[in-house]
Amino acid sequence: MTETASRPTLEAVAARAGVSRATASRVVNGGDGVREPLVERVRRAVEELGYVPNQAARSLVTRRHDAVAVVIAEPETRVFADPFFALQLRGISKELTAHDSQLVLLLTEGRDDHSRVGRYLAGGHVDGALVFSLHLDDPLPGLVQRAGVPTVFGGRPGWSDGTRDAVYVDSDNRGGARTAVRHLVALGRTRIAHITGPLDQTSAADRCDGFRDVMPDADPRLIVESDFTPAGGERAMRELLDRCPDLDAVFAANDLSASGALRILRERGRRVPEDVAVVGFDDMLPVAEQSDPPLTTVRQDIEEMGRLMARLLLGAVVPAGGAPSSVVLPTTLVRRASA
Repeated sequence: MTETASRPTLEAVAARAGVSRATASRVVNGGDGVREPLVERVRRAVEELGYVPNQAARSLVTRRHDAVAVVIAEPETRVFADPFFALQLRGISKELTAHDSQLVLLLTEGRDDHSRVGRYLAGGHVDGALVFSLHLDDPLPGLVQRAGVPTVFGGRPGWSDGTRDAVYVDSDNRGGARTAVRHLVALGRTRIAHITGPLDQTSAADRCDGFRDVMPDADPRLIVESDFTPAGGERAMRELLDRCPDLDAVFAANDLSASGALRILRERGRRVPEDVAVVGFDDMLPVAEQSDPPLTTVRQDIEEMGRLMARLLLGAVVPAGGAPSSVVLPTTLVRRASA
């Protein structure tokens, strides 16, 4: 057996620094009212001893937990299969790490999960919440509001239950969709179809509105609702080809749907872009660049969206003069071989 060294205590830090335990506690836990020479002595003692503060005790002093809940309103099978969520979580994690704050991931798949998340947020375990991938009938906004924690939403809110002043980060979904469809029109395409996302999500609804802005008289048969997944894109593309075999272009509401559409077009013997031009939305590089052919798509900076969500929340948790305001990021068309 080997003897493990005992963990340094706050009392040891105080003794090493030559100050009282109360003074050491105020310095370690971010309190005020300690003269700078004493602060430096305590910090030096912490470094020399390798002291790690007790988070529970620290929270009692600072009323902060240095933890943020990330709530994704999707089942885990969707979250871990879709690179969109990985990119957004990467941006969130980078920003939280830079501020020495922990990420607590909470997923919701059913009503029981909603209740669990609501109880957790109301229990005072985190400093705030980042919530995204909401559907219009989702109870999470109300639960978060009742929990009373600072919150930033991913995506434009689409609910009307008293959370109209919610802070959010979004991309210009409608403008990006208009850019995509105008590109197809400029290529001379006239029978342009749209594979939507789930229309109970504002991002999908906004992209569909952008399509209609450019194609107000589009044949209704050229619009099929899908679910932002490759399998959904496959189903929608089959339905479109069965309905309208003369279509010559497709705007898919995200890259995963577009990848599914490309597979069905190959299966049906349609050349891309010669017979059917295809444009997606997201510019998720593992999907867009490795598609066959590489996908023309509308780029939104997904990782930056996550980073800004965390930054806005941290500004709300630690006020720096003024309340945070929502942000809508621009989108750009990235041209590749599919259109």
